Amino acid sequence: MESKAISNLSSLVTNDFAEAVELIYKSKGRVIITGIGKSAIIANKIVATLNSTGTPAIFMHAADAIHGDLGLILKDDVVICISKSGNTPEIKVLVPLIKSANNKMIAITGNTESFLGQQADYILNTFVEKEACPNNLAPTTSTTAQLVIGDALAVCLLELRGFSSNDFAKYHPGGALGKKLYLRVHDISSVNQKPKVTANTSIKEVIIEISEKMLGVTAVIENDKIIGIITDGDLRRMLSKVDNFASLTAKDIMSANPKRIAADAMAIDAMELMENNDISQLLVEENGLYAGVVHIHDLIKEGII
Repeated sequence: MESKAISNLSSLVTNDFAEAVELIYKSKGRVIITGIGKSAIIANKIVATLNSTGTPAIFMHAADAIHGDLGLILKDDVVICISKSGNTPEIKVLVPLIKSANNKMIAITGNTESFLGQQADYILNTFVEKEACPNNLAPTTSTTAQLVIGDALAVCLLELRGFSSNDFAKYHPGGALGKKLYLRVHDISSVNQKPKVTANTSIKEVIIEISEKMLGVTAVIENDKIIGIITDGDLRRMLSKVDNFASLTAKDIMSANPKRIAADAMAIDAMELMENNDISQLLVEENGLYAGVVHIHDLIKEGII
């Protein structure tokens, strides 16, 4: 039932939707979203979505509004009222107060002929035939429809603003999502130790360097430039082939031209490079010079994977 109701929403969209989007987009103020009951919960979610996608928004509970919270509404703010029936007592008290302050008002309602529908400057119709509740009482289908319209508003505004993934990262600095959008390789590799040997370093010293730096790998460098890599796996393969490695040096067992990544690359790109090449470490370069190591465990620790 909810699925069918959502499918029907597109047929209810009128010019009011486009004009409401334009109103919010061109507004110099914020979006104040109000409702009561389950509609208030939906209002909170829409506020959160708008804020995270570049449209400043504030929730105002319809009941609290008439007991002091009307002070939230400033001159240039646009008000969105959410109500399935559009005729609740709180809405009937609140709407005239908003109108008297000359703020533009958008209604999200399932009853376009309601008090709210008649008073609003723009109507976003969220009519549903029936709630999914078997008693047709608990707000289910109706609140889902309200949520969908709120998401549609947010996405349209996002596209009008040219809101990019970089912008999104600014508003989501915490958690795995934010880190995927802003965390760079240097942010991780700079806190790691920097294992390195030269081509003529003895195998004993290579083993010590890998063990001490605890990354399971060392870069082989020449004039601070990467010429190879030696991993734990390279050492195991060497031991399976030779009995005496006293005369061997790093250049004898290193892998030349190893996979590497720029220090300013995104951490998510490092993860993809590791996955595509079935490796656990990447050497990091900055301005063509060796700058460190990023390990797959670092990415796991940061929540990138």
